[in-house]
Amino acid sequence: MTTAAQFAKDLEAYVADKLSSLDLIKEPEISSADRPEVIRRLKMALKNELEASEVAALWMQSTPEIEIKLALARQVGDEAKHYKLIEKHLHGMNADLSGFNPADGGYGPMFQLLTGFTSTVERIGAAQFTREALALKKNEQFIEFCEAAGDHETADLYRTQIQPDEEWHVHLGREVLAKYANTPELQAKARKAVEAVLDLAIKIQNKQVGDLKVSHAPGC
Repeated sequence: MTTAAQFAKDLEAYVADKLSSLDLIKEPEISSADRPEVIRRLKMALKNELEASEVAALWMQSTPEIEIKLALARQVGDEAKHYKLIEKHLHGMNADLSGFNPADGGYGPMFQLLTGFTSTVERIGAAQFTREALALKKNEQFIEFCEAAGDHETADLYRTQIQPDEEWHVHLGREVLAKYANTPELQAKARKAVEAVLDLAIKIQNKQVGDLKVSHAPGC
């Protein structure tokens, strides 16, 4: 049997390879890099942050491992902090948020997928290990977009205040799988959850590019 540590290492390489394909699903050139478009994408980020915080909060009560329960509590705070940082930043950009509610339209497909997982290895594998690695990739793309728009303040916000937290979330996912994915059955569950998130992420990016003309959008 593959050890839990080796399983986590191999799965991390698999996720990184799959996420690299997202660079192929984006505009070849950033043609609409302007301030209103940065604002539009930051509003999309508010919904992502809200849902990420809520998923972690939902899982806290039913997570039996105390160390993971507390780690989820930290993530709830991290995502809520990101929401407030972005909201404050939007106000500083004189963006009109009156009447804007990121919860309008209900939960997105990623939220629906994640809340269906019940075991710790599935949840952490899908969310912290994979969805947060996806967030790192998406945020890198958004930073690229902001730099092209000349919006160095927004790029710096993501680079210095949001990305470090996302890196910690991915680290959490790696550590949990390396400890708890210690049977073939649990490894199979974790891998299936990871694959489901990656498949959905590619579908969402294709839809955003096709319907919204957005690929360089922030994650969570």
